[in-house]
Amino acid sequence: MHGEGSFKELPPRSLMSRVLRVIIMDLLVERSEFGHGGNQEVIAPMAESGEVEVLLVTPQMQSEEVGNKAREEGLITLTRDDVPHWNDEFPFWERCEMEIFGNMVTFRRVAMPAKGDDELMGAWLDGIIPDAVICSGSKRNVSIWEDWMESGSSMLRCSTKLGIPTLGICFGHQLLCHSLGSKVERADTFSSGVWDLDLTENGMDDILFSSRMSGRDGSPVVLYSHQDHVTSVPDSCILLATAEHNRVTAIRAIGEDGGRLLTWGVQFHPEAAKARIERAFEWGHISKEEMDSFQREHDGAGILSSFASVVIDNAL
Repeated sequence: MHGEGSFKELPPRSLMSRVLRVIIMDLLVERSEFGHGGNQEVIAPMAESGEVEVLLVTPQMQSEEVGNKAREEGLITLTRDDVPHWNDEFPFWERCEMEIFGNMVTFRRVAMPAKGDDELMGAWLDGIIPDAVICSGSKRNVSIWEDWMESGSSMLRCSTKLGIPTLGICFGHQLLCHSLGSKVERADTFSSGVWDLDLTENGMDDILFSSRMSGRDGSPVVLYSHQDHVTSVPDSCILLATAEHNRVTAIRAIGEDGGRLLTWGVQFHPEAAKARIERAFEWGHISKEEMDSFQREHDGAGILSSFASVVIDNAL
């Protein structure tokens, strides 16, 4: 159900320990089946364990004024007036509720702090106490930098440092790696299709890839749609997997002592379920060529389940 207008604020996080709170950088709102639909796929395995509150931030569309207000006041709801760059092909709503696996999932649009100040961003996250931070894919490109990406980079750096389970998907992977010191470059051609991963030694025993693997020699099979590539592994990360067309395809952050942190970046799209792909084609969001390249089954759902298990275990 979609709803607009004011609504009763939920109680402070400390009073609702049974509800997972997840921040998603919602960067694909203009492609609703991969945007809002993809968000549902990401959240679904978490919802199996109970209720989830999802805070959607759209730094690419919000005004500078509301970003400054978020820096000063903390958690505030976005209104239509706060997003002057909104794409009206996808109707704006402040709040949306739905049941997933019989549990209530509430999506709320909130403002995120403007500019890339890690101290202020860290304080904002400390006030919200999220159980996870996720950055989605985007039609935009890290290789073609825009000012709003500074605040996104800051959020990913801070969530990593604070030990909050963090997942960067496609653009989110690139933004995470860039925020940690990597280079991101644009290829001459677009990569669209399903590939087998080659797990590194570190990847073979990583929890993210502990679920079903349907590729050759038991490797994961994953779906890609991108043109930007991360070209180097950040010093504060380890490489988990490579692919034939994309070397830095999955990474995990590590601490100064070399211990593994709860932050991952993946170039592929684990949320691209087959039904979502088919609807996206029907609605004209992807081409016939793209849809045909996505026909092979992939292991994205299992990878999302593995990340959800980390989030749930860490929240206990």
